[in-house]
Amino acid sequence: MATNDTNSHEEERNFEDFGLDSRILRALSKLSFVKPTLVQSHIIPLALSGKDILARARTGSGKTAAYSLPVIQKILKAKENANYDSSSATRALILVPTRELAEQVTKQVNKMLIYCSKKLKIVNVAGNMPVQLQKPMLAEKPDIIVTTPSKIAAHLESQNLDIRDSLETLVIDEADLILSYGYEEDLQKILSYLPNVYQSFLMSATMTKDVESLKKLILRDPVILNLEEDKDELALLTQYCVRCSEIDKFLLIYVILKLRLIKGKCILFVNDIDRSYRLKLFLEQFSIRSCVLNSELPLNSRYHIVEEFNKGIYDYIIATDENELKGEKDEEYETLENSNSEAISKPASESTKSSRRKRDMEYGVSRGIDFVNVSAVINFDFPTTAKSYIHRIGRTARGDKSGMSLSFVVPKELYGQHKAVSCPTTERDEEIYARVEKQQREKGAVIKPYVFDMKQVEGFRYRMGDALKAVTKAAIKEARQKEVKQEILNSERLKSHFEDNPNDLNFLRHDKVLHPARIRPHMKHIPSYLMPKVAYSSVNEQSETSEVGHVYFRGSSSNKHRKGRKSYGQRQKNDPLKTFSAGKSNRIRKRQKTA
Repeated sequence: MATNDTNSHEEERNFEDFGLDSRILRALSKLSFVKPTLVQSHIIPLALSGKDILARARTGSGKTAAYSLPVIQKILKAKENANYDSSSATRALILVPTRELAEQVTKQVNKMLIYCSKKLKIVNVAGNMPVQLQKPMLAEKPDIIVTTPSKIAAHLESQNLDIRDSLETLVIDEADLILSYGYEEDLQKILSYLPNVYQSFLMSATMTKDVESLKKLILRDPVILNLEEDKDELALLTQYCVRCSEIDKFLLIYVILKLRLIKGKCILFVNDIDRSYRLKLFLEQFSIRSCVLNSELPLNSRYHIVEEFNKGIYDYIIATDENELKGEKDEEYETLENSNSEAISKPASESTKSSRRKRDMEYGVSRGIDFVNVSAVINFDFPTTAKSYIHRIGRTARGDKSGMSLSFVVPKELYGQHKAVSCPTTERDEEIYARVEKQQREKGAVIKPYVFDMKQVEGFRYRMGDALKAVTKAAIKEARQKEVKQEILNSERLKSHFEDNPNDLNFLRHDKVLHPARIRPHMKHIPSYLMPKVAYSSVNEQSETSEVGHVYFRGSSSNKHRKGRKSYGQRQKNDPLKTFSAGKSNRIRKRQKTA
């Protein structure tokens, strides 16, 4: 019978307490893993004792290490107890929903194998390479295989791999996505090739009907861990919402990024591919460089884009969240009318021809991918499900680091007023936001309303209008084609040319200008008469919030804290957009008194 476990307060543990191999402990020390996270402290001892586990924990809580460490420990122990000849066998299979996540998991596990890489081998077969070309990799019988369900199912059917007698552990990461991505048939095939007895782990950020289905299908008398966030962890993420029209989203994102009101690296989520290029070209008008990440780009290019972002090569990445293309919905609302669901599932502002372009349906960016040191997540287009919102904001405030999210929500009465920049999913922003707000409230989190004083940013509007006029449909189409063609060339070079020619790194930059035509030099700089007077101090001087890596937004709820503040030192901690005319007003009052 399954037992339930929660995040009850236990004594702090060290990794040494789990009885892990000394080589694993040395690798963890090298990775600066000092103390196990809540998820790791619960899962590792249960996994080592042989239990099947169903674990729910937030994104960024350390789930990968939680299941990887027991898998590595079991295999090392098996190799020590067996003869060398008989120890060559595939003992663990890790299934993930996307190729990006497969690459990430493989890299993280390899880091844990640094001191035992000769004893234990892991391979990733989730890439684009044809099944038959991967056959030699599997012929060596790697100890751990990381892949997507569709790829491993193809290998098993082609008899490139036989794990009936050797598999000891099956891991399904991001289990709530596996079935919603259409892998049900592949899973049924995989299970028919597995031995009768093996240990299973299901890892998920949410508990859904799909997870319940997998639990019944795969797990045997599992331990169920429902590891909710602590209040301290919830405090690391500050959530804000801005209600505005569709065109004002472009105005506000221009002001936010150009005035550097958010410091550090930032992910901007949009809901379709055309939108990602429209936003990128718009920002280019002001010399704000960003890169685009979507399912049309080759797999190697997507790996490289994420790596470059994590290294800090560029600060802004515009990511297309395409979960709605895979049929992901909020469970309690799956019976919505077809007319409503069609508005979500249809990619916005894309022609029929564009819709037919080849996309990687194993692409995923809002789930699982480890974007490093992200200061903020901006939902430029509000997500189409509450589930997607959770995973988007999970890209920041990871580990013990603080972060913030800012979401643009378009009121229904303002939808469709600006058709040139309209997005079909926007029509249901308020409905989805209501679900999100309720969900966050139940968790003890609050989404703070933030109302920009539009009078303070009205001076930037004419520049925003000029920039949008330059971003035509033809410009978007040209940029989209140019990017895909260029990335195909880049991905070919990434295989061998880059190793032989490291100086070509600059050629592979993903934040280069896509469509330089009609970019006017004067748009790069903001005239002094438009610059907020207090913004200089808030951005350049270290305030009490700057250690997070961004300047906190101050919403209407913070007005009461501003009352009675008269000193410059206190005033500079307010939102620059709320107070940028303060310097001018003070000078006028002084002149009046003198007169």
